This record gives sequence, C-alpha cells and structure tokens, in this order.
Amino acid sequence: MPADPLLTLDHSSPIVTIQGHLLAEQARTPGSTGTLSWILSAMSISAKIIANKVRCARLEDVLGEAGSGNVQGEQQQKLDVISNNVLLRLLGGREGVAIVASEENEEPVIIRNDVQGDRRYCVLFDPLDGSSNLDVCGGVGTIFSILRHDRRASRAQDSLLQPGLQQVAAGYVLYGPSTIFVLSIGQGVDMFVPAPAIGAFLRVERSIRIPAASKNYSLNEGNRPTFPAGYQRYLDWAQHNGYSARYAGAMVADVHRILLKGGVFMYPPTKKAPNGKLRLMYEANPMAMLIEQAGGKALAAPGQRVLEGQPTDIHQRTPLILGSPDEVDHVVARLAESG
Repeated sequence: MPADPLLTLDHSSPIVTIQGHLLAEQARTPGSTGTLSWILSAMSISAKIIANKVRCARLEDVLGEAGSGNVQGEQQQKLDVISNNVLLRLLGGREGVAIVASEENEEPVIIRNDVQGDRRYCVLFDPLDGSSNLDVCGGVGTIFSILRHDRRASRAQDSLLQPGLQQVAAGYVLYGPSTIFVLSIGQGVDMFVPAPAIGAFLRVERSIRIPAASKNYSLNEGNRPTFPAGYQRYLDWAQHNGYSARYAGAMVADVHRILLKGGVFMYPPTKKAPNGKLRLMYEANPMAMLIEQAGGKALAAPGQRVLEGQPTDIHQRTPLILGSPDEVDHVVARLAESG
C-alpha cells in the first residue's frame, strides 16, 4: 500500500496546498484582489479531472481519434476534445475570466466583456499536449498562460496579442506516473503533486532552479535532414562531445525533464514548417516564462528572446530553443558559425 504523502514529507517543512500557496502569494502582493488565485484554482481542479480521464482512458474507451480536426489541421484525439471542454467549462465559471483561447479552437471565447475589464484576465491553453502518446501510455500534459485583459482592445483577439513578458502566470500539468503541477506567477517556479488522501495538490518543490549545464538535448531527430545547417552542426558537435538525446514526443514531458535535470529543448524550423511548428501563445510563451523564472534561457532564434516577441495571431507558430543557459549558448554558437 503506498505511503501517505502527509506522513512521508519532511517534518521540518510545512505542509502547503496549492490554495495555501496562492493565498500566501496574494497576501504579499499589494492591491491583490484574489481573482488570479480563483482562476488558478480552476486550473488545479481541471488538472484533477483530466488526470482521472487519462488514467481511465482505456476503460472508458476514450483513446484514439475523435474523427474531427482542429484549427491547426491536426486530427483531434477523443481526450483532446474532453480536456478542452473541461477547461472551457471550469474557466467559464470563474468571475475573473474575460476571454479564453484554446489551441483547439479557431476563435477565442468571450466569457465576459464589461467595464470591469481592468480586473479580468485572459487564459490561453493547450488542453492536452502530446495527445498522440495516449494510445501507448506516453506522457501528456496541459500548458496554460494567463494575461491581463486589455479592455481597450476593439476585438477579443487583440486583447490576447500581448508579448510573453506580459504574462502574469504560466504553468503546465504533466500526467504520468504522478500528476505534477508546475506554476510560476512571476516569483520563481514551484511544483505541486496531488495527495489523494486529502484531494489537494501539495507543494513539493519551491523556487526550482534549472541546472546551468547538462549534456542532454531534446528534439525530433527524425526531421534532421530538413533542419537548417546550423542545427545540424549543433547535433554533430553534441554527439562528438558525448551528449545524450532524450525525446518523449510531448513538449510537457520533455521540458519537465530539462527543468529538473538540465539540457536543451529545440524545435527548429524545417522545410515543411519554415516558421516553426510550436504555437507561440499556447506553448512557447508559457514554457519560456517558466524556464526563465528558473534561471534558464528561451529563444526563437539567436538574439530573439521568445518573451519579447510581438504576436500577430493567436495561432502563430515559432521555432524554439530553451533550457539550461550554457546549453542554449552552445546551440546559438553553432547556429552562428558560417558554412
């Protein structure tokens, strides 16, 4: 029988739930109304529901394709649709949410649009990253980004088109051997896991710092023939210098490993996707915030910090290089070489 996490935690450290953590952060923030905490509580509830659906997917016959495509032109998995609906319903019930945008939907959903917009937020998410891994019991996850609602914007989409530096919170949930909730509200990166005995997420890591260097890289080498020459030079250099390759096929799983163990995650431009494949608003920006808050780097290209980019479309794509600062620098150095 598994040990009760409440009994195995270090007795010298306090037991802190995600709600307690958010309330403590709220108390330290002058002028805080608690609205952001209320929204993040919806994300934690969503995580519990989706985690249960993932665990029971085969029993409930919700594996495989849903028979429909998303706005990206990709085949949706059944759990993509289920997870998307869970998030839309829970966030739609939170008073502080003005607009919700999902990777799965072409247009953002306006929840509320009134004169109190200066206290409202926009939530963007990828409901189930790596969902094609589900059929083989691979890692999957949810990624989210939260921005302040700009009530001066004439269109809902315009309120969302803010640089990543404007994010007030970002995080991801990894559904695997354990459900892991990683969160930043701009004061470092913290990690939570669920304690089934009490039905709450407990904080297990505070102020995570990414290792400065680690001889690991993560990317889909099956696309190597279509990578720009600089990325191919990097791979030759890394393999010559004893690096290991780690690639799970789900951004959440790959970035989580790099956050804790160090290394570099890359999704280069290719001949098929010259502007990159990852979604800036739903994937790159929130992950870049987390990695930078942990002391790492996140670039779209040499000299182009992801979080400084001005988006022009909510489904905009981008290349991505992120991870340990020294490892990102090694990639940039190879990209800068001529010939």
